[in-house]
Amino acid sequence: MSKKVAVISLGCDKNRVDTETLLYVLDNAGFEITVDENDFDIVVINTCAFIESAKTEAIDNILDMVEIKKTRPIKIIVSGCMGVRYAEELFNDIPEIDAIIGFRDYQAIVSIIERVENGERFIYKKSEDKPTVNRIVTTPYHYAYLKIAEGCDNKCTYCAIPKIRGKYTSRDMNSLVTEAGLLADNGARELILVAQDTSRYGIDIYNEYSLLKLIEKLTKLDVDWVRLLYLYPELVTKDLVKEIKDNPKMCRYMDIPMQHISSPILKKMNRHLTGDDIKRLVEMIRSVDEDIAIRSTFIVGFPTETEKDFNELERFIEEYKLDFAGFFAYSQEEGTAAARLEQIEDSIKQARVKEIEEIQYKVMLDNAKKKVGKKLKVLYEGADYDRQEFVGRSEFNAPDIDTNILLRSDSVLEIGEMYNTTIVDTDGIDLIGEVDD
Repeated sequence: MSKKVAVISLGCDKNRVDTETLLYVLDNAGFEITVDENDFDIVVINTCAFIESAKTEAIDNILDMVEIKKTRPIKIIVSGCMGVRYAEELFNDIPEIDAIIGFRDYQAIVSIIERVENGERFIYKKSEDKPTVNRIVTTPYHYAYLKIAEGCDNKCTYCAIPKIRGKYTSRDMNSLVTEAGLLADNGARELILVAQDTSRYGIDIYNEYSLLKLIEKLTKLDVDWVRLLYLYPELVTKDLVKEIKDNPKMCRYMDIPMQHISSPILKKMNRHLTGDDIKRLVEMIRSVDEDIAIRSTFIVGFPTETEKDFNELERFIEEYKLDFAGFFAYSQEEGTAAARLEQIEDSIKQARVKEIEEIQYKVMLDNAKKKVGKKLKVLYEGADYDRQEFVGRSEFNAPDIDTNILLRSDSVLEIGEMYNTTIVDTDGIDLIGEVDD
């Protein structure tokens, strides 16, 4: 009888892709993959360690498995960023963990399981995996993430990712096109490109920024949409924006982590643009195509952030009216340069996050109202049973993180299909659309 393996995936969409690789290796080796928490022999917990809340979630999941282990003889394997960053601490503090592995060790998972089944307890971090085109996709079949690079070279003072995931390493373009073709053959209508910094793609292996060349190849495939996440602002060029505008398969959507608008804070973050540079970037994008949706993330309460710095960020959010924005209270990460700076009280950070989120919500309400009367192509994704609504999204919305389009139709809709839709109203920040006959 084959062993039953449960896999818990935590953290970002890049972690999801790692988990999908792991699932393929397990399935190909003959393991039975299960989601039944009462019926598994081995559990692999793919962790995140980016900020404090992610680490807490990882520990909570590990401890949940420890409680199960008290009732029956399961094996616990911890992988991912937390497994890399805190291997020794986890191994010593939680003796119920059988093995800790890195995020590039999934292709060795079969031998790792054999060793823990034989009673060994160990830390395994050889990081020998090479990228593979084979995965078991865990997203709905009509979209999939495509991780185009690993690691990061930006060395932002608040971030431990370069220490955890190493230098920026681009995937070979041919292998990415092969993988994307397989995803399309299996039903993916939308490819979502991810990396810690997608805009830097290719510089390390081709000696030039190659994102545009990759886009050219991917948009020749049988997909409807290609979406870009995590474009660092200093590498967003007018040529890229024009490609997004003019290529019919490119989603008119750009996720650009800006992190702040105060130039002194940006400098302390070791970001490479000033606040005025960021404003000019937003203006440039809108001058090329005012309909391109801009999403960003911002850190609130970064060490030494004054009320003046914070107010400057608030004014930017009010005036530049980004389509989507996420705000995160600064998390002090040991081993980073920012951790040594003068810290701000948690209560102040949380109050500022709440205050600026309210401003962004009002911006999004206004932005939603401006969409009424427009015609959009909407990807139908299923029913929201809590709201008793059919739900979809357009090229201007990424899955899971952005708003929805609530659909009305006299015909039966099929998940994963595109429908021409007229926006007729709003429901808060969500849109209401009627499918055209």
